[in-house]
Amino acid sequence: MDIKEIQELLKSAFDEGIGEPVTDKPVDPYITVETGKIHAVCLFLRDEERLQFDYLSCLSGVDYDKDNLASVYHLYSFALNHKIVLKVIVPKSNPIVPSVYDIWAAAEWHERESYDLMGIVYENHPDLRRILLPEDWEGHPLRKDFKVPEFYNGMKIPY
Repeated sequence: MDIKEIQELLKSAFDEGIGEPVTDKPVDPYITVETGKIHAVCLFLRDEERLQFDYLSCLSGVDYDKDNLASVYHLYSFALNHKIVLKVIVPKSNPIVPSVYDIWAAAEWHERESYDLMGIVYENHPDLRRILLPEDWEGHPLRKDFKVPEFYNGMKIPY
């Protein structure tokens, strides 16, 4: 099934919150989903017999511009051999996205990494804490506006 067919199924299942497929970029085609719909959309994608997206291969945080972050989901169906990419755009001032951990357990560490490095908060995540950086680290170092501190716990940072 191609991205347009998947998008049509999503549009028929959800009244709103589903964007048009983006296919003219040098990346995998994707569909933008409103923040409040992402959990229901992911559940539908997993459970709908014609889709069967049983594998979350990657979930990433992306810093697009000065105002917005994105949570990007790469999904694959082993049963039907098709894939899709979803994007949720959130403001940097309030970067909250519903967790999909209860849909794909693999999301647990992916969401923690996105939180740690980008600052996206995944609502209802069972253990949302830093995964790579120390617990007392301030900020999210993959954000474009991150300023490397001169010192960490009294030690000079060599940058």
